[in-house]
Amino acid sequence: MAGLEIHQQLDTTHKLFCKSPTRVRDTSESSYEFVRYLRPARSEMGEVDAAALSEVAHIKKHHYRAYDSTCLVENDEEPPSTLNEEALDITLLVARMLNSHTVEQVHTMRKTVIDGSNTSGFQRTALVATGGYVPSSLAKVGIGVLCLEEEACQKVEDRGDVVVWSLDRLGIPLVEIGTDPDIKSPEHAKEVAAYLGMLLRSTGKVKRGIGSIRQDVNVSIREGARTELKGVQELGLLDRLVAYEAMRQANLIAIRDELVERGAHVDEPVELTHLFKHTESEVLKAAIARGGVVYGCVLRKFGGLVGAELQPKRRLGSELSDYAKKVGVGGIFHTDELPAYGITQQEVDAVKQECGAGEDDCVVLVAHEKKRALAAMLEVLKRASKCLEGVPEETRRALLEGSSAFMRPLPGSARMYPETDVPPVLIDEKRLSRIVIPELLDARVERLSSDYALSEEVESQLVHSGLSELFERLVQSGASPSNVARTLTSTLAELKSEGVATERLTDERLGEALSLYADGTLAKEGIPDVLRCMAEDEQLSAGEAVERAGLVGLGHEEVRALIEQVVSERQQLVHERGMAAAGPLMGVVMGQLRGKVDGRLVSSMLSQTIQELLSHEDER
Repeated sequence: MAGLEIHQQLDTTHKLFCKSPTRVRDTSESSYEFVRYLRPARSEMGEVDAAALSEVAHIKKHHYRAYDSTCLVENDEEPPSTLNEEALDITLLVARMLNSHTVEQVHTMRKTVIDGSNTSGFQRTALVATGGYVPSSLAKVGIGVLCLEEEACQKVEDRGDVVVWSLDRLGIPLVEIGTDPDIKSPEHAKEVAAYLGMLLRSTGKVKRGIGSIRQDVNVSIREGARTELKGVQELGLLDRLVAYEAMRQANLIAIRDELVERGAHVDEPVELTHLFKHTESEVLKAAIARGGVVYGCVLRKFGGLVGAELQPKRRLGSELSDYAKKVGVGGIFHTDELPAYGITQQEVDAVKQECGAGEDDCVVLVAHEKKRALAAMLEVLKRASKCLEGVPEETRRALLEGSSAFMRPLPGSARMYPETDVPPVLIDEKRLSRIVIPELLDARVERLSSDYALSEEVESQLVHSGLSELFERLVQSGASPSNVARTLTSTLAELKSEGVATERLTDERLGEALSLYADGTLAKEGIPDVLRCMAEDEQLSAGEAVERAGLVGLGHEEVRALIEQVVSERQQLVHERGMAAAGPLMGVVMGQLRGKVDGRLVSSMLSQTIQELLSHEDER
């Protein structure tokens, strides 16, 4: 079983609970910093969320980089303002497009998050709609919830004990779409995620670019457990991630069965520092030199299984190590992989003898300062004990190759409680009646391909790059569809590859340049040079760029005079080849006129001049 959670940033003028802009900043622009330590709080029912408790197994110091646009709400030094109405309207639009049922009142809640990604220790979120569905090749996929929430901080650096965050992203409105567990295969997950991404972009009101949309996926198999895989930014990775998670759970179940059959259990940790006084292991040597210790623990009857592969490049030992790392240590050693890393066979034998470990056992080692080493070892033992149960419920971080790593236990209901500083918002029929559902991007691709006789690939590029409206506007003003399409796709891509700052070419400026082409002021061959000038100088108008590029057009008489001169100078070529001479002569003429006169006009006039010359020769 699998279900998706899609998180998409909305392109609003200001953040969800304050008036700060939603522009992402470069961290070098930071104006000041402040520091916070976060701890869990009890819910209204007196419970503490398991995920929050996991985050404080090791207390971290959180540095927040702020900017000249950062406000007191973002610093958590002032209560939030009312819910962003623009963001709510966009979310209601998405709800209609998902066939969902909107709630009568939108109530903001607090969701405990103390990993440092929010200055307050919680994230604000609001349920906007439930139910609904999206189509797919296999069957309709249900929509469970649609929420409006605030984006988290962007992590800049993780130094272990200290984490650095940037506040520019915090509070950007975010729509969260949660599907029902109707996903039937890894490929189906990818298809549904692609459709939801297309639907969101169809609104024209979402942010674009890396990090603006993230896919989380919940996966479980028979006898397994629900696992939430977070932070999938590449759609192409989603199917592999789902397949690898199913593989991991199947392997964990097989390991459970083997451990139960063997009668496996976990011992208590013991200190083994004295066995490594003369070790050549750089890791152990450094820990001991800093006054640290080495703890060991026997995993009885785990021998050969800690080194077993669960996913590509991930073993059961990796899972144990993930739990240790949450406490702030670098990782673990275990005898399924030793001798290695400077630890000798003699030291391995001494460890096994000291712990009374047999051939079917595995000994895990952790080295750090005493308190942290013991805490890490206890986390390892907790995870090892869960191996006897099968698959633990976890939130995991997606890795680049499609596998995943432990982040924290799955959160429970204790993490949610009401936000009393934000008043509820009434959703009435009058507000809903104002919603206009836009054309879906996929439907637009089909329509443009039909209306303008362009390839579906080109139209898809225009639509999914957000340039289709500009394309239609320019074509309706008289420009050639093929030339406008070529400029907005190929020409811009080529300029970007040359290092031209094409991001400075807004829709308005692109339209200005292409309008000159549409009215005949600028030849299509001159468009790249004009756009290059406009990108270099943001104050330059398209007309001024034409002059700076030396592309001021010539009159018909001037063009004809140049063509007649070129033909006259190469009469021998014309006599030998006839009309076939037009090809090489076209290159000569355009070498002097490129960008100043449209090539189609030059070609027509050149052919006419050659024909006149040949006719005159025939008459003679």
